[in-house]
Amino acid sequence: MNTFSLKIIASNKVFYDGKCGIVIVPALDGEQAIMSHHENMVVATKEGELRFKVDEQEEWQKVVVGIGFAHIANNRVTVLVDTAERPEDIDAVRAQEAYDRAKEQMRQNQSIQEYHVSRASLARAMVRLKEVGKYEIK
Repeated sequence: MNTFSLKIIASNKVFYDGKCGIVIVPALDGEQAIMSHHENMVVATKEGELRFKVDEQEEWQKVVVGIGFAHIANNRVTVLVDTAERPEDIDAVRAQEAYDRAKEQMRQNQSIQEYHVSRASLARAMVRLKEVGKYEIK
């Protein structure tokens, strides 16, 4: 499998920096798959699950990401997002509390800026809860 350089950068850390065979990012208009020697472009991303494989035999690595963008150029992909965490590292109780807080904020009269911040918080909390539900051990 041909590989390329993948770097996933969150606002507080470099989440991943290494070789990759394929990455699937949650783009605004659906999922975007990127493989080696992909055309140069910039893709806006939304909250969701980013997946990547280092090689064909390996399992998908999953990352819950916030909004950002992916820059593809010269067989390198840089994904810059506000948050990035593994689904198994998400605290379900904290995610539920954040969801409840964001819903309460949405019910209140707010300025346009506060509304957009609340909407982003709600979207992030919903994605985190969805991912926790997928990977809960029963």
